[in-house]
Amino acid sequence: MTIRTIPETGSTNADMLLLASHGAEEGLWLRAERQTAGRGRLGRAWSAPAGNFAGSTIVRLRPSDPPAATLALVAAVALHDALGVALRGQARAILKWPNDVSIDGAKLSGILLERSGDAVIVGIGVNLAHHPDLPDRPTTSLAAYGLTVDPATFADVLAEAFARWLGRWRGEGLSAVRAAWLAAAHPVGTALTARLPDGSAVDGLFDGLDAEGALILRLASGVRHVIHAGDVFLL
Repeated sequence: MTIRTIPETGSTNADMLLLASHGAEEGLWLRAERQTAGRGRLGRAWSAPAGNFAGSTIVRLRPSDPPAATLALVAAVALHDALGVALRGQARAILKWPNDVSIDGAKLSGILLERSGDAVIVGIGVNLAHHPDLPDRPTTSLAAYGLTVDPATFADVLAEAFARWLGRWRGEGLSAVRAAWLAAAHPVGTALTARLPDGSAVDGLFDGLDAEGALILRLASGVRHVIHAGDVFLL
């Protein structure tokens, strides 16, 4: 496990995709002290001023690995573990499908997976010291809870947690990761709305994840609706 730190970049994910194309090995992390053109899901911007965490790592897929998309769950539970250390009991981080971590309903961090060949780039951004004002959702930072967290120290804790959960994902399969994700998520029965890629929306109650990590919503009719892609909001 190696963590490289650079003063500034547009996007750590873009940088890691380039490094992957030149043979970068699994376990490498790239952290930027400042990120100016980061990307979130669905093309959203994700900037990271100095004091926040912006980093990416690489996973080299093996034939025996679980589905690559489920690395989002690996990243989420690893991030939840690292945040638990940083929060020191001051608040509780909650996972929200597919890639968000929130505190008291406000977004704290996000995860973005991008793939090129056998390389999956896992990008993670965390509002340690600052948080943006977004038009469509509340946001927060650890600093808002009176916590001062050094990004380099956070990177060390996160990289260790990710390596540990990646090992379990490979050694035990998805079930252990899925169980940990569910334990860290909002409760079953939470009211959600899912905005789907085609522009439609589905309202229902959170009913867990299926065996491959897709979201299950229980609709008013009682039907269990499986969602593989979309944006999810708490009602």
